[in-house]
Formats: sequence, C-alpha cells, structure tokens
Amino acid sequence: MRQPAPPSAARRPAVVLFSGGLDSTTTLAIAQAEGFDVYALTFRYGQRHEVEIDAARRIAARMGVAAHVVTDIDLRAFGGSALTSDIAVPKGRSPEAMADGEIPVTYVPARNTIFLSFALAWAEVLSANDIFLGVNALDYSGYPDCRPEYIAAFTRMATLATKAGVEGRQSLTIHTPLIQLTKAEIIQRGLALGVDYSLTRTCYDPSPTGDACGACDACLLRLRGFAANGLADPVPYRPEARVTR
Repeated sequence: MRQPAPPSAARRPAVVLFSGGLDSTTTLAIAQAEGFDVYALTFRYGQRHEVEIDAARRIAARMGVAAHVVTDIDLRAFGGSALTSDIAVPKGRSPEAMADGEIPVTYVPARNTIFLSFALAWAEVLSANDIFLGVNALDYSGYPDCRPEYIAAFTRMATLATKAGVEGRQSLTIHTPLIQLTKAEIIQRGLALGVDYSLTRTCYDPSPTGDACGACDACLLRLRGFAANGLADPVPYRPEARVTR
C-alpha cells in the first residue's frame, strides 16, 4: 500500500472515521471546513456488503482528502450482529421502536471502540491531536457507543494509552459534531457545506447493485431526515421499496 503523505504544515492533521455514509461524510466536510487536513479511515470489517466502502473511496477522492486508508478487520470471526453474521436485518421499525432503549441486532459489538483505537494509532503517527467521529445520540438506533459519556470515557483512556500522550506531546480531542443534531439538521449542515449526498450510502441491507432497501433503521432515519427538509433522498432505492420520491 502506498504510504499516506505527511501532514501539511499549513493545516492541522485530523483522522476522520469514514464509512461513506451520510453522517461520516457530513463529519468529513465539517472537519475540512474547520481547517483540518483530513486523513480518512475506512474499515472493511466483514460487513454484509462493500457498497459503503466503494462509496467512501469515491467521496474521499471527490473531497480531496490528504489520505484515505481502507483497513481490514474481520469481525465476522465473532458475529453477534446482523451486519456481520446471518441474522436478519430488522425492517419497518417505527420511530417509537427505534427510541425504546432496546439495542437492536444491527449493533456490532465494540465496533466504535475498535475503530477509535485504530484512529488513535494513526493520530499518534501523524502527530495529530484530533479525531472526528460521526456518531449521533438523537436520531440513531440506540447504540451504546454513540453516547456522549462513551466518547468522554474513551478520550480519558486515550490520554493514558499512547507514548505521545504520556510524554505530553499529544492532547487528544475526539470531535463529535453531529452528536446532538437530528438527521434533518445533519442534512441541513451538510448541504450548507456542499456535500453531495447522492454519493453516500447508508443502507444496512442493499441490493447487489447497491440500491438501498428503504426499510432498515438506517434507511428510515435517512429518509425521514430528507423529508423533514422537503427533499427527496438522491440515492437509488430498490424498486419494491416504498419510498416517497
């Protein structure tokens, strides 16, 4: 693999956890707007499809990031999630069901902790003090590793976990600019920054050609966000999906 370019002297480096979805693309745009040199980190972790990885590559190239690394981790070895094993993806859940506090089977055990650990390692190599993560604690499916208290706890741990931290050369900030925004507000923010949402992919269970199902939690939250802005979602959906266009 070609080694990423070193950070620019003119802009601060930041590692952005980047799936190619709506939230992480908006987060990447925010990091760039705030003056950071973005080092995008995407994971092929054994998820059901590679549609989002292909999207991440396209978006990273379009948005001119400093470097984009796709890293392989096989979480299928553990399973325990509808995204990494042969468990059906829930479809057609109501907003009330998504907000009832029960963690759905699309939760991938410890995923954000694993991802943030990799981001922390790259940040240390880059002499970066900043990591961006597109988690959200309002319009989301109830995942425990998307909450503000989790991010605060990981940040405290990270200061003890690296050579740069204990030597006082790194003062880490984990930026979560979307954490208190609704999906509609996230879309508004991204559109103001010029994000092309037609390039993003969010669906948990797309068709082999990449068309979204229109019924999983990720699709329903996304569709609701666009509808609240009076907009149609620009990504393709399966013909049988009941999507208002």
